[in-house]
Amino acid sequence: MSVQPAAESFPRFRARTQRFTLGEPRTFTICAGGSRVLFLRAAAGDDARTGLWVIDAADAVERAVVDPTDDGDLTAAERARRERLREGAVGVTSYAADDAGRVVAFAQAGRLCVVAVDTREMRELGAATACFDPRPDPTGRYVAYVEGRALRLVGVDGEGDRVLAGDDAETVSWGRAEFVAAEEMNRFRGFWWAPDGSALLAARVDEAPVSQWWIADPAHPDQPATAVRYPAAGTANADVTLWLVGLDGARREVEWDRARSPYLGRVHWSSGGGPLLAVASRDQHEVRVLEVDVATGGTVERYVDRDPVWVELFDGVPAWHGGSVLRIADVEGVRGLFLGSARLTPDRMYVHSVAGVGDGGPVFTASVGDSTSLGVYRIDPTGVVDVASGAGVHRAVADGGTIVVASAGLDHFGNRTVVHAAGKQIPLDSRAMEPPDVPVPRLLTLGRRALRGGLVLPRGHVAGTKLPVLVDPYGGPHAQRVLSARAAWLEPQWLADQGFAVLVADGRGTPGRDPDWERTIHLDIAGPVLDDQVDALHAAAEIEPDMDLSRVGIRGWSFGGWLAALAVLRRPDVFHVAIAGAPVTDWALYDTFYTERYLGTPQEQPEGYRSCSLLDDAPSLSRPLLLIHGLADDNVVAAHTLRLSQRLTESGRPHSVLPLTGVTHMTPQETVAENLLLLQVDFLNRYLRPQP
Repeated sequence: MSVQPAAESFPRFRARTQRFTLGEPRTFTICAGGSRVLFLRAAAGDDARTGLWVIDAADAVERAVVDPTDDGDLTAAERARRERLREGAVGVTSYAADDAGRVVAFAQAGRLCVVAVDTREMRELGAATACFDPRPDPTGRYVAYVEGRALRLVGVDGEGDRVLAGDDAETVSWGRAEFVAAEEMNRFRGFWWAPDGSALLAARVDEAPVSQWWIADPAHPDQPATAVRYPAAGTANADVTLWLVGLDGARREVEWDRARSPYLGRVHWSSGGGPLLAVASRDQHEVRVLEVDVATGGTVERYVDRDPVWVELFDGVPAWHGGSVLRIADVEGVRGLFLGSARLTPDRMYVHSVAGVGDGGPVFTASVGDSTSLGVYRIDPTGVVDVASGAGVHRAVADGGTIVVASAGLDHFGNRTVVHAAGKQIPLDSRAMEPPDVPVPRLLTLGRRALRGGLVLPRGHVAGTKLPVLVDPYGGPHAQRVLSARAAWLEPQWLADQGFAVLVADGRGTPGRDPDWERTIHLDIAGPVLDDQVDALHAAAEIEPDMDLSRVGIRGWSFGGWLAALAVLRRPDVFHVAIAGAPVTDWALYDTFYTERYLGTPQEQPEGYRSCSLLDDAPSLSRPLLLIHGLADDNVVAAHTLRLSQRLTESGRPHSVLPLTGVTHMTPQETVAENLLLLQVDFLNRYLRPQP
């Protein structure tokens, strides 16, 4: 590993290395029955250009397939895909392969590229200029891809390029995931190959019902605003249907009760059985697993999960295993792995996701008694087998008899990636750069609700010296900050070294603990979440007397930004300054799938939306507040910050606004990312450590 240049600030170094992830192996595909693994890796720890690599279990030698390269001009669809994935690298950032791992397809500057893995021969196919999500069929004969709003097919020899499915309507697209699927459901695909390559399942998305918004760039008034279809809470979603499409273009619609279950959450098509769908009701109180009859397009319900609060969608399931359906479900307060109706995991396990279903049985990730750690496990005839566990965060991809495990921990930097194949354990090389210092967090259990938290003090802190406090949460669903991994504590340690006691706490609503803990925030995401940050702060101060509770700041981004603003508006007795980055100030302006899960619709639950909005709290602001927002954000649009700022101004409440021109919900630009941290520290120092 390389080290940080002496003249470079930590924030700049962290931004340039994309949080020290560049150069790590990632995006694994296991092929050829488990004997071959494809993966991506950037050229170096400070070089975002990413290439494609392969390793075969037989010789355990890493070989370059596609050299790291720049992007060229990205299409609008590709930019949107990367935004949904929070992808900051360039070059080959996504790819797909046939089952044998001999043919790989990817898009480069809008062109469809196919490479023969064994010879490295690369060709451009078809006439695509805006290629999106190309995927070879499992047999390696054809490549399906999206061009504009149509799903197309071309032979790997370049012959027969043609439209498989398309519509004349400008609001209709084939083969692409709609906004809420990619942003909130973790479904980024819109088409799926049959296991024998004879047909595809393709999503048809009609955005005509969805409200049209415009995102303008005020710094360039000569340029027109960008039109986006944004399904705000309580408004219409895109109309999503699923079709069986033959290689001759023949179509047959897959039929299910879409009035009852309009959300297409998951699609699985393997040789284990007919295609499986997970479809959800609009209120998300029900998720049904359906099997598709490919001969008729009809569906049969295999399982249904219901909950009066909500039902989760999980990665890797539903799937077939041994002729039965593998799924994750919450039953009697336990999140378990089920095969058919039989639960495979013990009560103490909180199952996160399924990593794959191979010859050795299903492989999954789970926490066992400690939400800060995540282990990899396998089911075999004897029960649950430990693949990689212990303190740390272990994740995996599995297929055939092969498991690729990436492990992070507090005792080392970055991920250590090992391929478990053919009785071997083959480590993959990481080219990631090493941070300059080792973070020293204290992982704590705080307060009467046993909140998991981490406290970081400045290096060299002298006991008895009082420190201003910075509370640094996310605090919301589907994200944990308190993890047994060094990467989680690099930024908090740097902030602490600026002279703060930094506290990170995961309260009610965050994952990793149990389903009831997550559902506590139903219809009230403000009260429990804010109360837990207050309780964690006071409990931590009992453990660390050098925390000065008369000088407490709070900062956050996205949900955490909303939480930071909420804290100074409603608990100014506890929080004395706040920095709110990209905050959701009015939940009626956020999207359907996420917001309605927790708050219902604005029409059904108007009081819940009012109580969780920041707008009516504007007149009560009595503490310094800095609002930060990217003006190109199409997820939490800048209107959130602008509307709160307007209310504050109308109420005569002084505040600060930092608009970021050309910046989206993520901030990958090095100078922006660096200076955002420096400006935040300056703002905190101004109010928490006033100079004479």
